[in-house]
Amino acid sequence: MNSRSIVSEADLRQQTEAYGQGHLFAWWPELNGDQRRELLRQIALIDFPLVAGLADKLVRHPTPPAPVQLAPAPILLLPKSAEDRKRERLAAEQGESLLREGKAAPLVVAGGQGTRLGFDGPKGAFPIGPLSNKCLFAIFAEKILACQKRYGRPIPWTVMTSPANDRETREFFRRQDWFGLKEHQVGFFVQGTMPAVDRQGKILLAGKGEIAASPDGHGGTLAALVCSGTLQDLEERGIEEISYFQVDNVLVTVLDPVFLGHHARAGAEMSSKVLRKAYPEEKLGIVGLRDGRLGVIEYSDLSREDMAARGPDGELKYWAGSIAIHLIRTAFVRRLQAEGIRLPFHRAVKKVPFVDARGNRVEPEAPNGIKFESFIFDALEHARNPITLEVERRVEFSPVKNAEGVDSPATARRDLMQLHASWLEAAGAGVPRHPDGSLAVRIELSPLAVLDREEALRRFVSPPAISGDFHLVS
Repeated sequence: MNSRSIVSEADLRQQTEAYGQGHLFAWWPELNGDQRRELLRQIALIDFPLVAGLADKLVRHPTPPAPVQLAPAPILLLPKSAEDRKRERLAAEQGESLLREGKAAPLVVAGGQGTRLGFDGPKGAFPIGPLSNKCLFAIFAEKILACQKRYGRPIPWTVMTSPANDRETREFFRRQDWFGLKEHQVGFFVQGTMPAVDRQGKILLAGKGEIAASPDGHGGTLAALVCSGTLQDLEERGIEEISYFQVDNVLVTVLDPVFLGHHARAGAEMSSKVLRKAYPEEKLGIVGLRDGRLGVIEYSDLSREDMAARGPDGELKYWAGSIAIHLIRTAFVRRLQAEGIRLPFHRAVKKVPFVDARGNRVEPEAPNGIKFESFIFDALEHARNPITLEVERRVEFSPVKNAEGVDSPATARRDLMQLHASWLEAAGAGVPRHPDGSLAVRIELSPLAVLDREEALRRFVSPPAISGDFHLVS
């Protein structure tokens, strides 16, 4: 759904009938004035030709994907030799130069709610600090503030919300006094939406006067950046590189000079970080070459043979798991817009609450609807000179997705504490541990106090004595 202006009721009725969606007005006589205006507004935002094409291609007449030639992608591996470490130092120096010049800024994709975590609110407001109980947004903000101090430049922070949580997210930032940043430094824009359809391609109604719409996928970031005016604002601030990440990864490095440097040295328009999959079935898409072009292959699209394939060294052939961290050049977003390149939509079969033919609200027990989503990594095949950088899982990736078990608040807090403990130990501190290596105390270092391992080495010339929980605030 885009931002076209509202046209008359008669025109909208004619358009819905022309595309076989006249049922959207089925409950019109029962709606009051406000409800009718809201329904018209929602209908006016629908790109009917696009929905019709997607319904035909992905719903009514889906075709199996054409076979592709899959191959591992070229990847900048973790440094092992002196030459590798020299390469990394040179990249870091170039990235730091870009940061001192104020040419890079973070963008967090934060449209999700904390429903799966049993949390009522935007996922970024979920408390995750092991000792501070700080939320995800607060931890990212402190990383940005620490980068400002280190590089001597104010850094704008862009937050992509969704229609479901935009107002609540903005109010949350306001109540938290922008987490120490200036109000003008924090910009918000709303992700686009797409209507959900049934298995015949009919747009579903969530209520008698409400379209069943959902976010259009993280690929919608690029279009929303442009149409919201956010891209222009970043350009006017001198930003050339966008550091893209998702709100659920507590370990993310919001501005990585090494990554920036490699990206800049290659003249890349878009770049990605990957890590080694823990096991073949891990639910991470892999960065690889499809018919010679770089892209991300979703784990669900990998054949079992490719998923389990191993090379001569016994390692997984397709090990490069994508962790949804990218660098995106602002000029690249402009080029996609200028050339009319639209990222493809994919189908996702989901349970979509809807109003049935009798006007009753139905909460389906099984998947009944199709949502259309685009993926930001599909832009990689259009990017010039993209690079893919290997990183360590323990340093850069621990998502908060599930209430319990894998990728839960418990594992994210554990991984954050383990990382901070490793920095203290590198500086010579003794950290109490159990015989199995797990921490016997809780550790949390605010980014305002220690941003990374190198800063820990500089700060703790005299290692602290740790006998109980250790929380360093500043």
